[in-house]
Amino acid sequence: MVSAFMDQRVKGFDIRIISIFRRDSIQPLHCLFCCVDHLSDTTPATVLVHSDHFDFPYGTTDVMCQIPHNCSATHVTLVPDTVRPTNPTWLPLRNKKTHEKNKRFEFNFTVCISTLFGGYNNVLQFAQTLEIYRLLGVGRVVVYNNSGGPELSRLLHSYSQEGLVELVQWPIHNYLNPSHGWHASEFTGDLQYYGQVTTLNECIYRSMERSRYVLLNDIDEIIMPYQHDNLTSLMDTLQPQHPNTGVFIIQAVIYSKKTTEESNKGYVDAWRHVPGFNILQRIYWEDRNKDQYHPHKMLVQPSFVEQTSIHQVVKAFGENYKIPEKMCHIIHSVTNHPIERPLEELHLDKRLWDFKDRVIPRVTEMLRRAGLLSSEEEADG
Repeated sequence: MVSAFMDQRVKGFDIRIISIFRRDSIQPLHCLFCCVDHLSDTTPATVLVHSDHFDFPYGTTDVMCQIPHNCSATHVTLVPDTVRPTNPTWLPLRNKKTHEKNKRFEFNFTVCISTLFGGYNNVLQFAQTLEIYRLLGVGRVVVYNNSGGPELSRLLHSYSQEGLVELVQWPIHNYLNPSHGWHASEFTGDLQYYGQVTTLNECIYRSMERSRYVLLNDIDEIIMPYQHDNLTSLMDTLQPQHPNTGVFIIQAVIYSKKTTEESNKGYVDAWRHVPGFNILQRIYWEDRNKDQYHPHKMLVQPSFVEQTSIHQVVKAFGENYKIPEKMCHIIHSVTNHPIERPLEELHLDKRLWDFKDRVIPRVTEMLRRAGLLSSEEEADG
């Protein structure tokens, strides 16, 4: 069990418990509730395994239950039969607020960053991405941290203290052998990519009562509007045109690490010893091979989503709309790229430089707070 949420959008159910189960060993289960003044009788559970498990033995699972009558539930646990356990693990019930049609959200935009693992330590890209997202209107970034590098951990701590980052510790390796890759045919392990599908779903439900929109993308990607100054004006344009749409699909475009005299204008000397690379120098994008599949990422209204995978929403209550690439696309600054194309095959795009004068001092300040700049480098900045 990972988290439990009130969810009455599916007829006959009151709660959804996001879990990770071994797919070939699912047994009948019951929900037991802690009510305000008593323990409830158990109610039968319906177990729904997500379809995108990438052939790993364990997969993301939703356990759906009804709350018994005369129970003001605060916590829930799962039991294999109707006998009450002696020492159960209780999950608090979240999202207990009622769904108001014109409710005011705490945040307009939340970014969900799934599973940092393997000592990920690209500090500079991380800080730049957060600051650009802040300028685009993002108020909250949820990060599921398994094993970030030492410098990145210090930066995350600074952003958590400031309030932009909500850090969720994700020690999945203590329970399973998570895979370092996306598909069981190529990578060993119990669960795909350190539970990426699980964390994305958990983040959507965690954000459902707090954020109008949620962006589902990796930390090396920025969902960037090209005909609007920020995400708010983009969605203020699109949502009235597509009132029944809850899933907006966005194409990813790879930005090369090609270095030229022009790209070096994004260089910042004060950052020269900071781990990672400077995305302000990623100003050339590549044409896509039309014969290959190129994944998308998504911007969603959480209340429209029931289950999501990485590149598509699996179950939704509304429609999808693919945003035209010229209006908005993902700036994907990859760490490693197998093919480096010659300059004549690349296209210049300095959209990130529209934010440069505001991003550079903000990034420098956050690096300073995290103790990642020397006094000489601070003076250079």
